[in-house]
Amino acid sequence: MNRLKIFLSKRLGFLTLLVFTLWLKTIIAYYTDFSLGATDPLQHSILILNPIATSVILLSISLYVTRSRISYIVMGVIYVLESILLYGNVLYYRELSDFLSFNTITSASKVSKGLGGSATSLIQVHDIFYVLDFIIIAILLFTHFIKIDPRPMKKLTAVATTMLGIFLFSLNLTVAESNRPQLLGRTFDRSYIVKYLGLNTFLAYDSIKTVQNNQVRSEAVGTDMDDVLSDVQKNYAKPNQAYFGKAKGKNIIIIHLESFQQFLINDKVNGQEVTPFLNSLYNDKNTMSFDNFYHEVGQGRTSDAENMLETGLFGLPEGSLFTKLGSDNTFQAAPAILGQKEGYTSAVFHGNVGSFWNRNSVYKNMGYNYFFDSSYFNKSDDSMLGFGMKDKLMLSESVKYLEQLQQPFYAKFITVTNHYPFQLTDEDKDDFTPPDTDNSTVNGYFETAHYLDNSLKEFFSYLKSSGIYDNSMIVLYGDHYGLSDSQNTDLAPVLGIDSKDWTDFNDSQMQKVPFMIHMKGLKGGINHTYGGEIDVLPTLLHLAGINTKQYVQLGTDLLSKQHNPIVIFRNKNFVTPHYTVLKGNSDQPEVYRNKTGELVDLSQNPILKQKVKKWQEYVNDKLKLSDTINNKNLLRFYTPSGFTPVNPKNYDYQNEIQKLVQTRNDLGLKSTSVYSQNNNKSTTSLYTTDAPELNGDRTYIDSWSSILKEDSESKSNNSTSTNK
Repeated sequence: MNRLKIFLSKRLGFLTLLVFTLWLKTIIAYYTDFSLGATDPLQHSILILNPIATSVILLSISLYVTRSRISYIVMGVIYVLESILLYGNVLYYRELSDFLSFNTITSASKVSKGLGGSATSLIQVHDIFYVLDFIIIAILLFTHFIKIDPRPMKKLTAVATTMLGIFLFSLNLTVAESNRPQLLGRTFDRSYIVKYLGLNTFLAYDSIKTVQNNQVRSEAVGTDMDDVLSDVQKNYAKPNQAYFGKAKGKNIIIIHLESFQQFLINDKVNGQEVTPFLNSLYNDKNTMSFDNFYHEVGQGRTSDAENMLETGLFGLPEGSLFTKLGSDNTFQAAPAILGQKEGYTSAVFHGNVGSFWNRNSVYKNMGYNYFFDSSYFNKSDDSMLGFGMKDKLMLSESVKYLEQLQQPFYAKFITVTNHYPFQLTDEDKDDFTPPDTDNSTVNGYFETAHYLDNSLKEFFSYLKSSGIYDNSMIVLYGDHYGLSDSQNTDLAPVLGIDSKDWTDFNDSQMQKVPFMIHMKGLKGGINHTYGGEIDVLPTLLHLAGINTKQYVQLGTDLLSKQHNPIVIFRNKNFVTPHYTVLKGNSDQPEVYRNKTGELVDLSQNPILKQKVKKWQEYVNDKLKLSDTINNKNLLRFYTPSGFTPVNPKNYDYQNEIQKLVQTRNDLGLKSTSVYSQNNNKSTTSLYTTDAPELNGDRTYIDSWSSILKEDSESKSNNSTSTNK
């Protein structure tokens, strides 16, 4: 005990005590208040160690102060600020499931609104541990168990302490990058940075990005929109009158097919169809199916696909627009346009946490009325897989909310089971036999795609039996590739291609994803038009009877006779109806004929060489224009006639059940929800699923009355806990 007393009475000893108590409080927050999703021993180890490095670095600043008492004061101030930051994040996370950002901290009113106006209602019993350290340290100082060390600190010791912190941080970052490559360059989720590098690093990272973004935006002026509007108007494709307004007043249901590639459609393995239901839908007379449709995502992957679908703008050249700019950018997005023009209610259903890809923030800026993330579903250990809830469970549970939405609605369902590493539990597998290649990832890809297909079959069956189908346009699209180029040679034999004959052109063909528009009475068929995800928004809006001429969208209506068929990839490669151009923007691009896959010698074809150069300029200009709009947030300077910019403060995804009830009660007999039109009776019993997790238990898919009861009981319990 005497040795401990002597050690703590040294300046380094006191610093060590503060590092330890900060570390302990942070670990308590990690495991009791935050949901950081550590899934393996390595991630738990990183989680436990990551608070130490930055605490050492920050507290070591005090060691450079010559005067002893001032040094202790500086150390204490840093410690208090760190503690306030930690507890502030705890309260903020309890209310909004997110972490305090630079903008949130520098805007006191936003913090106050985010915490519901009263942080006291968020305080819990175990919060005593966040202040207990102050009491203990105060007692130790008051009783002189810890004494102020009056001796001057050697500069070398101060430097060595700082270097120790930097070393620990470098080690932390290296291990984190090995477990999650491109952690900072390609951020999926703000919580990932906290999980791997800690709260201090997250705030520093967010602050740097915010300052960089603000600097770029501060240089923007309203006249920057002149070139944008000129380009958009010049490239506008007017709607095809044969299709314009065909879906006017219809519900629009978007089904996001995770990692689903076009080659799966109509494919057979061991004599079995991989996706029999999607095949039937693809070839249905009421489905317009596009067989030359490409994903156009960059590092933002799924979020890039969503961004193009919702806003008609490309993702960023590096990272994800959702995570880098989505919290602050102004959008002219589908939910807001449909809501303001045609009275649509909008909602997203997703079985992962709302913070993934920063969705819980971006969706507010897009104008989504509702966001049902994993917190709104029944979760158990066997219901989750990889990146969220299994598709059969998510889709089946979503209908209890879907039936409550006022019609017409714009609803997006984001599936996740068909996501790398493409693994299913044995219980989720049926009699489908996957290919037997030497690559388990390739084999698993076919299994999860087959599972997704079964999930959609069940969902469509419900849509038809509930009556939603007859009044809806259903859109299905693949967001991006599932198998990477490195795995395509193992895939080749399954597709009947010798792996030795596989070329870069074949890799480019693997970037095709399905795009289907299905609606009862729609004149369908296989459409060979070339297009990509950037073209979806104008196509859907025109079908809904909304002319897109005044909106800033870089794609064109796939059904328009003026549609531009050049498909632009984020890496500046591109595809035309006759040629695929790889190594875009280089001195020696590779040009392949789409029909034969043969490589064209441009030196022997000067006319084509000139065309490629002209096409490349068009591609570069489009990507540059999109980046300028996004990085400078130029849409804040332009408001289309009849459109009101979205105010994200008007949206809150914490009380979705109450909002649904309140809306229906306010409308009374005017309510257009499926539930209301069914004489206030739930349609969830019409949903049939063979999900093994349910074991035939229909109570898993709650009736609306049970949802209200559980929600009421939950609020009552929370209130009782808070009062205690």
